[in-house]
Amino acid sequence: MLSPVKNTKIYEMVMEQIKDLVKKGELKSGDKLPSERELSEKLEVSRASIREALKALQMLGLIETKHGEGNFINENFENSLLEPLSTVFLLLGSKSESVLELRKIIEPETAVLAAKNITNEQLIELKEIMEELNNTSDAEVCASLDKRFHYKIAQASGNHLISTIMFSVSSLIEKHIENSKINTINKTLVKAQHEEIWNALETHNGSSAKAALKKHLELSDVF
Repeated sequence: MLSPVKNTKIYEMVMEQIKDLVKKGELKSGDKLPSERELSEKLEVSRASIREALKALQMLGLIETKHGEGNFINENFENSLLEPLSTVFLLLGSKSESVLELRKIIEPETAVLAAKNITNEQLIELKEIMEELNNTSDAEVCASLDKRFHYKIAQASGNHLISTIMFSVSSLIEKHIENSKINTINKTLVKAQHEEIWNALETHNGSSAKAALKKHLELSDVF
């Protein structure tokens, strides 16, 4: 339940109470927040403090404001992470090595989980992406499909934190794949490696999936 706020940094305390309601499950994705007036009355703070807190929560991606409807707990946290992460990457310098290093740390272990938890439907979706990728030579389309292939594996892991992180860096991964041009320079090898990853996932062989994914990412070092 909400309780009165008494602190010098009032808006921060308001933020903490709203975040606490989310942690406790009292507010869920898509839920509408009380109006500014209601929050002001319940928390016994000014509406200016409420607006400041809501603005900060919106910047963090926890809530979204719908014009004419009010404030809601965000339904798509993945999108809320994408822009700030990309901005940080640009500010620090667009180094493809950094993207590849991140992928080498996350994706092989993700493949282990995916091998354990992947469904038949997800295997079919991966197969369809592979077939599309094999039938195009356009660099941009190849990069987009390759990204989808790897993101689908992250989803198949069943770990929402992993899939959220992968989605958040997906645009960086796509640009890295496009720049490397591995799908057009050595399409036959990429096809064979994707099939090796898929076969390991289909047989639910975690160690083979990990090894195949690691080998595939090492190909990016060459191009």
